[in-house]
Amino acid sequence: MPDSPDLRCDVAVIGAGTAGMSAERAARDAGASTLLIDPEFRGTLCANTGCMPSKLLLAAAHAAHDARRAPVFGVHPGTPRIDGPAVMQRLREERDRFVQGTRESYDDLPEGVMVRATAQFAAPNRLILSDGRHVEARAVVIATGSANAIPGPFEDLGDRMLTNETVFEIEDLPNSLAVIGAGAIGCELAQGMARLGVAVSLFDHGTSVGKARCPRVGRALEQALARDVDLHLGVETEARAEGFGLRLSWKSEDDSGEEYFDRVLVAAGRPPNLKGLSLEHSGLDLDDKGMPDFDRRTMRCRDSAIFIAGDANADAPFLHEASTEGAVAGRNAANLPRISPADRSPAFALTFTDPPMAVIGVAPEEGRICGSSDYGDQGRAKVEAINEGLMRIYADDQGRLTGADLCCPGGDMLAHILAWAIQSGATAPQLLAMPFYHPTLVEGMKPALREICAQVDAPQPSDRDFGTPPGA
Repeated sequence: MPDSPDLRCDVAVIGAGTAGMSAERAARDAGASTLLIDPEFRGTLCANTGCMPSKLLLAAAHAAHDARRAPVFGVHPGTPRIDGPAVMQRLREERDRFVQGTRESYDDLPEGVMVRATAQFAAPNRLILSDGRHVEARAVVIATGSANAIPGPFEDLGDRMLTNETVFEIEDLPNSLAVIGAGAIGCELAQGMARLGVAVSLFDHGTSVGKARCPRVGRALEQALARDVDLHLGVETEARAEGFGLRLSWKSEDDSGEEYFDRVLVAAGRPPNLKGLSLEHSGLDLDDKGMPDFDRRTMRCRDSAIFIAGDANADAPFLHEASTEGAVAGRNAANLPRISPADRSPAFALTFTDPPMAVIGVAPEEGRICGSSDYGDQGRAKVEAINEGLMRIYADDQGRLTGADLCCPGGDMLAHILAWAIQSGATAPQLLAMPFYHPTLVEGMKPALREICAQVDAPQPSDRDFGTPPGA
């Protein structure tokens, strides 16, 4: 290793996704000299292969589903014809516009900040780049994101196997699809593909879907998914190539079978992408999975000058969290040795199924106060013929909201209201004192809030105060 490095900076950021870009910008704004190191600068995971292309597929699926269910309102548009190539073409065209938007942000970087290479640690403050250059940095931010986990049975299937990195590149929709993994990605794409006319089976070795925290909410999502896809939970799977597709077998104590599929979508998780960083030379203590210990309020790895943000730390793999973590890591890296802990938002995860599922704040504990709302009997949901699911809201003994689990119509919007209320420290009586327009899905949270008020013996406004019919 040369005595004199080729490049020097205050803060070196490895990875140019959401967390990395946020970290570099925060460090530079704090007065630090920076380098942003990435081999491709292709834009964010969200725009390329995550949030945006998946929602474009779901938008097409919603259109097809709405056409099929229109007769319930006395509207008969006929059976929809799904043009698979057109669906995928629009998806890619719109996806590419989102990607271009993220790539244009690189144009705003000062000259010399972008370094197109991979990096690995040679020492705690030294990096070796794939082009042979050496970097010396006062602090380093690891923001390398995540990578798909491919279980052994699916490694040798060639292009029969899809992941979220490749599924959006197919030219046409398959006739049949096996989806491995019933997390958010698996559930969303399984339901979306099924509503676009693909015969879909969803498999998971676990016994719940969507990583549901509340069993009742998990069952609501399971019932919704089961209308569109064949569900096989608690099973082990094996696969082998056959013809132009694959034959997949599954087995559990009470469910076993074998079926031919055109393609398999592996959505078995996205662990941190730390391979190739040579973390053994970073001076960090690593656990048995090769992960460093870090403080999620500062993003600092113990008392080192190394920070880790975004999906790379496997703590909260969501875009809004990656942006926040990157900003915290970059600011603290620039200001070493001064470290400023950040107040983190409540946990907040959304699964964009129909109906959506959300997990917010802390889980219920023994003795924790809980209120429930049944959306199967909710007025506006009945009007729209989407009445199903439920909401569970948790509170402390003062009636202050602490968390929620839900799977119900309008769940993506309702979850935001609850997340904001929890973060602001609102109580159930305070929310009930807010105006609720009638008829809306938002009114559906009132029964849960009333239950909480009753348990903490708090006064609550009557429905008459706002002109809302009882039971709406």
